[in-house]
Amino acid sequence: MSGVYLALVRHGDYRQLAGTPSAFQPFPLIREGERQAKELQEKISEFCQSHEVRLYRKVYSSVLLRAWQTAQIFCREWEKQVTGDAFEIVETSALAERCVGSLANLSQSQIEEVLRDDPRFETPPADWKSNSHYRLPYPGAESLLEAGKRVADFINAQLADIAASSPPTLVLFIGHGAAFRHAAYHLGVLEFDEIAQLSMYHAFPVFFRVDNDGRWQQVGGRWKERKKQTEYTD
Repeated sequence: MSGVYLALVRHGDYRQLAGTPSAFQPFPLIREGERQAKELQEKISEFCQSHEVRLYRKVYSSVLLRAWQTAQIFCREWEKQVTGDAFEIVETSALAERCVGSLANLSQSQIEEVLRDDPRFETPPADWKSNSHYRLPYPGAESLLEAGKRVADFINAQLADIAASSPPTLVLFIGHGAAFRHAAYHLGVLEFDEIAQLSMYHAFPVFFRVDNDGRWQQVGGRWKERKKQTEYTD
């Protein structure tokens, strides 16, 4: 994979239900999120020019609306401002945020009430929303680490299929903050303790290069430092 670069991009800002930890909310970008998605084109273009790389013609996106909209707006701006050629958006559930399964889109208090009323399960830990290891005991739920492994496996699979070229190639993945941070841990980019210390800016890329041995190196962009480390938000 010599010469392969990639960018991890958290979607733009979107409308969220208050107090609802499910990252599978179906709502669109707000106006600020649309602006962020438009400005993503400039950030990607600047990186491509400064590193002499070309953008891969497929843009990988989570199936959740806010990620797809971010990808769509980015591609439209890129086609208008840079090449005029159409790009393909590849939607996949493999890039989705951590799933809470059958409890999706319930509020935190509702989820905790369900668990209290279910005699099969113990009370979840106080930090269950941000606990990287904890998985809600309901069908379809996964832990944050499991979600990160899913994302990391998908990214690695795509990069393995992209042949090195000259000039080198930049591959764009648009998804979700917590899943990307946990994926970065699985990929050897972040230490475990750093997962809780960092976040991601909306529609602000973090760039990496992957060498022949599969080692990752951050080569641009920046993580967002957390002021509070009590929970993850998408």
